[in-house]
Amino acid sequence: MANKRDYYEVLGVEKTATDEELKKAYRRLAKKYHPDANPDNKKEAEAKFKEVNEAYETLSDPQKRKMYDQFGPDGPQGFGGGGPGGGYYSYSTSGFDGFGDFGDLGDIFSSFFGGGFSSNRSKAQAGPRKGADLRYNMDLTFEEAFSGIEKEINITRDETCNTCHGSGAKPGTHAETCSMCGGTGQIKQVQTTILGQMQTTRTCPTCHGEGKIIKEPCGECRGKGTVRKSARIRVKIPAGIDDNQTVVLRNEGEPGQKGGPKGDLYIVIHLKRHSIYTRKGDHVLCDIPITYTQATLGAEIEVPMVDGSKEKYRIPEGTQTGTKFTIRGKGFKSPNTNYSGDFVFTVQVQVPKKLTKEQRELLVELAKTMNEQPPIKKRGIFG
Repeated sequence: MANKRDYYEVLGVEKTATDEELKKAYRRLAKKYHPDANPDNKKEAEAKFKEVNEAYETLSDPQKRKMYDQFGPDGPQGFGGGGPGGGYYSYSTSGFDGFGDFGDLGDIFSSFFGGGFSSNRSKAQAGPRKGADLRYNMDLTFEEAFSGIEKEINITRDETCNTCHGSGAKPGTHAETCSMCGGTGQIKQVQTTILGQMQTTRTCPTCHGEGKIIKEPCGECRGKGTVRKSARIRVKIPAGIDDNQTVVLRNEGEPGQKGGPKGDLYIVIHLKRHSIYTRKGDHVLCDIPITYTQATLGAEIEVPMVDGSKEKYRIPEGTQTGTKFTIRGKGFKSPNTNYSGDFVFTVQVQVPKKLTKEQRELLVELAKTMNEQPPIKKRGIFG
């Protein structure tokens, strides 16, 4: 007893620490030293966990804390754990169990280990459970995402066994209530400690928490109640869907347990790149080549749309390369609204690389009328 560390030092707090500061320190240390979180150093972690638990049990109680501050850990009755009954805590490899009688301790562990305790946990395990969700990655072309499409996909999933109808038992037989736990799936034990009686709960080792035992398993599913099968599913992809968006098909996932609903199927969309079009939000972007004379004199051109149609558009005279034009409402439709984006195209003026003699003479005359510098004359091989 005399070698025990100071409880305030164990929790890493000052002697003036508030209840909230004590609780915060305890949460952090209990999570750090819990044996399940330290599989490679379980024995040392168990000792530290026990020490932290012992310190918090004393300092979180106003009366015990007052006596501890006055007498220390050795007196007058002592505050150390490990007395008759085996100490203050318990743990199991399946998670934190058995703090139901300590109220606040159960709340603390559930807040950072993500599970309930005592009877609440037993009810959660015994009740219906939703099946697991599934994910499927689907590749779409730019046009498919633009217009929407219906596709058929193949997935592999567990399905309820048709032979035993999900019971796992051989036809004509049924699962029997576990005699060890009485069908609860949990084993409760009561220990006497220096603080009184403490009830701990752990998963029944006989039925593994199911509450039922199948003595004659189904030959088709071998007692699982489910079989692995391939399924073909039709999926309707809405027009306007974007890259990395998800389509959810309810109840197309794994089957539930104990009467629980099926899981869901999440289809994640991946768009392939297009050689002409790109997407920015709900807008479609592309480059359109026009000739030198079209840019100079103006022209009516046909712009190819994503859906295969052509839209006529008047290019004004004197258009410069890099000029952007917008066709309203011809972009992607928003799947959740009536809004449609725009089609934005950028013109790229194509300068001719080869001219006939007549074309060249015409351009020379044009340059003269515009007072431009005369073009460089072509020279022969001998100058």
